[in-house]
Amino acid sequence: MNEPRYVAGHRLLEGRSAVITAAAGAGIGGATARRFLEEGARIVIGDAHARRLKETEEALAAEFGAGRVTSLPCDVTDEGQVRALFALAEETHGALDVVVNNAGLGGTTALVDMTDEQWGKVLDVTLNGTFRCTRAALRSFKAAGTGRGVVVNNASVVGWRAQTGQAHYAAAKAGVMALTRCAALEAAEFGVRVNAVAPSLAMHPHLVKVTSEELLRDLTAREAFGRYAEPWEVANVIVFLASGYASYMTGETVPVSSQRA
Repeated sequence: MNEPRYVAGHRLLEGRSAVITAAAGAGIGGATARRFLEEGARIVIGDAHARRLKETEEALAAEFGAGRVTSLPCDVTDEGQVRALFALAEETHGALDVVVNNAGLGGTTALVDMTDEQWGKVLDVTLNGTFRCTRAALRSFKAAGTGRGVVVNNASVVGWRAQTGQAHYAAAKAGVMALTRCAALEAAEFGVRVNAVAPSLAMHPHLVKVTSEELLRDLTAREAFGRYAEPWEVANVIVFLASGYASYMTGETVPVSSQRA
């Protein structure tokens, strides 16, 4: 089995400021917050779970310095809360450099049993939330007039491939990919790049609790390395897309997986 080695920071985001949504806890958002700090960024993190968010902020501030981490509870289905998060970021750090849209909601329900409420909730968090935050990011970048800025969205390989019980989530993630492509064309006019990552299986404690052992075994067996990705392995690709190393990439969705189909 391929065992991953944690990669030390190389200051790829030195001096940059970033907003990261759904950044509380042990998943991709939390891992991205840590990786951005290790790469020299200053961050404002949001999450719908206020207690976990505060705990994450305090832990990161103790390790990296209070001046580099700020948080504000943010439910991405609420436009007022999205506006407040971006206003705080601009007030704290001035012009933004990077926005990472990580918020998403899944679930497993057969389409014949799926209610309008189940469909709508997943779409509102995963696709509409990404739209709201991407819109806020582009407005901020355009108003700043710096001719730069980066948005990185969190999609999923499920946006490309079929999986039973995932019609709402797959539709939302496919929408995130399409949104990424369209936003990239519009944002290029004022020098901003918009890309996405598409993980397959990145494991964290919450996902373990809501996923059956049988499904986890099946999903893991499909992976080329015979294991799930660590959240920081996805965060590494987000760092790359946010950095100058990806300066000519926009409108792309980068798989963090061996499985596109």
